[in-house]
Amino acid sequence: MSELATPPRPPRREFRNINAFTDLTTYRLPPAGIVSILHRVSGVLMFLLLPFIIWMFDTSLSSDYSFARFKAAFSSGLGFVPGWFLKLVVLALIWAYLHHFIAGLRHLWMDVSHAAVTKEFGHSSALVTLVLSVLLTVVLGAKLFGLY
Repeated sequence: MSELATPPRPPRREFRNINAFTDLTTYRLPPAGIVSILHRVSGVLMFLLLPFIIWMFDTSLSSDYSFARFKAAFSSGLGFVPGWFLKLVVLALIWAYLHHFIAGLRHLWMDVSHAAVTKEFGHSSALVTLVLSVLLTVVLGAKLFGLY
């Protein structure tokens, strides 16, 4: 009878559910996880602001008068929206585009050279993505706000 008995099963792995209110504030994502979430956020931001992007493109190219109106919107505002707020929206769009583009190149590189992808490469390329997107945004934001 002991020969027919089933051997004891190893204990099942316990999966920890993360509580959004108690655990999320102390949960540390690796840089690759942060880049992944920001890649999605930047894509959604660009999608939601697509009408604004089309308006800026159309207004800047239609005529000399519309281009002057376009430039005036960023200095004096547009209706009840102040000019500095429009600049902040454009700065958010600049960051979203740069981050999405750089993170997309990172993913494309990982897809092409999947044999060379390691945990260390994922960590370092995520840090490079974050630093480059923020650095380029600061440079272009300084130009947008007239610092040079």
